[in-house]
This record gives sequence, structure tokens and C-alpha cells, in this order.
Amino acid sequence: MGDPKSSRKKWEGPGHPWIKSRLETEMKIIGKYGLRNKKELWTAETIVRTLRHQARNLLALPEPQRSEVGKSLLERLYKLGLIGKESSLDDILGLTSENVLERRLQTIILKKGMAKTIYQARQFITHGHIAINGKRVTNPGYLVTREDEDKITYALGSPIKDMMESKNEETQGEEGES
Repeated sequence: MGDPKSSRKKWEGPGHPWIKSRLETEMKIIGKYGLRNKKELWTAETIVRTLRHQARNLLALPEPQRSEVGKSLLERLYKLGLIGKESSLDDILGLTSENVLERRLQTIILKKGMAKTIYQARQFITHGHIAINGKRVTNPGYLVTREDEDKITYALGSPIKDMMESKNEETQGEEGES
């Protein structure tokens, strides 16, 4: 099989990280999205930075070349859920790191109501209680595609799944009695 490749750094930190306003906004975002450290935030910022760079380069090309390459970029970002169906290259320039953070598995678990807090969502994922399309995912930073968003469930054999099913049966029983 061969040796595995060494992983590359997926983020690039800020040029000057000690600016007070930057520190304050980073801490607010980290708290809002339940990030473990600033590397996770910087990873999202790097993703947005590279996407915006690609869009700027495409906008500099003549129209015939731009259309075919631009369509594939727009299609990829639509599948990721970062832009809408009828978006253009100009919409990519408006992306922020928060758009990427909204597509993380951890955030989507919270929005679907599978966890009470963002930190509980992270714990469920890292402990292996969450599956996408029947396959366990233990990375809270996994970017969920539009296609996979509906396939997020509790993993088979997870005690959380059993607990949630028993709660649902109790609430349905109470509704039937009323």
C-alpha cells in the first residue's frame, strides 16, 4: 500500500494576530460555533480566502474561458451549501468564514435539534454517536454537503439513539393521553 502522505497544514494564521479587535471577534466566533481553538477558525478563513482568490482569477479571464471553469466552481460551492442555485462569481466574493462555519457538522447537528448545545454536539460527534448515511463521522469540522444534510442520524448501536427514541415514545404517549 505504501507509506501514507504526510498531512499538510490546512490553515494560514493572520499576519498580525495580536490586534485587540481581531482577538475579540475571534473569541465571539469561537464561542458561537463551539470551536476548540483558533486553528479551526483560521481553517475556515483559509477556505474562504482560497475560494475568493479563485473567483477573482476567474473574473480576470475572458468570458469564454470563465464560463466553463466558473460553472464547475459554482456547482461545487452549491453542493457544499455555501451559495444558492442562481449565484454568480460575484457572490463568491461575498463569502465569509461564518458561511463555512455554518456548514460544519457540529453546527448542523445543533440546528437539527439533535443536541442541546453546540458543545454537546461536538461531544456527540467526537464520541462516535453521529453517522452520515450510516457511516460514523468523528470530525466536528466535517463540511456537510446539501445531499448529506438529510442523511445525518445517530449511529447504530449508539446509546444516545436509544435514549432519544425512548424520549420520543414518552412524548407521543403523553400527547395521546391529552
